[in-house]
Amino acid sequence: MRIGIFAGGLTGRSSSVTRAIEVAQQAADDGFASLWVPQIFSVDALTTLAVVGHAVPGIQLGTAVVPTYPRHPIALAQQALTVQSASGGRLTLGIGLSHQMVIENMYGYSFEKPLRHMREYLEALMPLLRGEGASISGEAVTAHAALDFADAPAPDVLVAALGPKMLELAATVTAGTITWMTGPVTLAEHTVPTLTKAAGSRPMRVVTALPVCVTDDAAGARELAAKAFEVYGILPSYRAMLDREGADGPADVAIIGDEAAVRDGVDRLRQAGVTEFAAVEFHPGDTESQRTRELLKSLL
Repeated sequence: MRIGIFAGGLTGRSSSVTRAIEVAQQAADDGFASLWVPQIFSVDALTTLAVVGHAVPGIQLGTAVVPTYPRHPIALAQQALTVQSASGGRLTLGIGLSHQMVIENMYGYSFEKPLRHMREYLEALMPLLRGEGASISGEAVTAHAALDFADAPAPDVLVAALGPKMLELAATVTAGTITWMTGPVTLAEHTVPTLTKAAGSRPMRVVTALPVCVTDDAAGARELAAKAFEVYGILPSYRAMLDREGADGPADVAIIGDEAAVRDGVDRLRQAGVTEFAAVEFHPGDTESQRTRELLKSLL
C-alpha cells in the first residue's frame, strides 16, 4: 500500500499556489508517493496541480475530488490533459458528484438521478482523455468534440463512489475509487468487494483518505477531529458510510493515538484492500505534527 499526503491545508485565506508548491516539495523530499488536493472553495485544484507539477518533479499528483456538475466534461478533459502536459503525466483525476445541498443550493443545478449523470459524464469524459472523440446526447450530458494534445497521456480516473451502483460504475469504466470518511470495516466488507467483483480481472485502485494524528492525548485529538470534521457527519452520503461502520461521527474513523496505534490503524486499511492511503494530517500542535509526519515516513 502506497502512502500519500492529502493537502487539506490548502483551503481558507492562508491558501495559495506558493504554499501548495512548498507542501508538495516537502512531501516529495520526505519520500511520499503522492500529493492530493481537494476542490472545495479556495484554490482551484487542477490549476494548482499544473503549477505544482511543473515545479516539483517526481511525486504523483491527484485531485480529491473535482465535482462534475459545475464543469462540462470537455472543459474538465482540457484541464486534466493540461496538467498531464505540465507534469509529465503524473495526474490522477479524482472526480465526484459533490452533494445535493452544494449542487442545488450553491450552483443551482438539478441533482436529480446522480447515477445517470455520472454514467453519461464518464461516457463523454473517458474518450476525450484518451484523445478520441466524444459523441453523446444524453438526458443529463451532451458532448460532441475531440481534443488534440501531443504530450498528454490519459490520466487514471477515480470516482468518489460510496454506494454499490456507483462502485460498480467506477469498476467498469475507470481505474477505481477514492473514498473519504469510510472506515476499515466498510472498506473491507463493502467498498473493496463490490468494486473488485464488478471489475472482474482488472486490478482496481482504492485510494482512501482519513484524518490521522499521532498523539499521547487521544481523547483531546478526537475532540478536535469531531469539531474540525463535523460537517462530514451530517452530509447524507458520508453519514451512510459512518452508519455502515457503526461510527457515531467522523472522529470515530480518524486514525488517532500513539505511534503503535496509528501504525495499526493504517495497517487495517492495507488489510482491507486499500492500495493507497492519502493521509489527512491534523494536529493540535507542532509536536503532534512532527510525530505524525515521522510515523508516516516510517511506513513508506
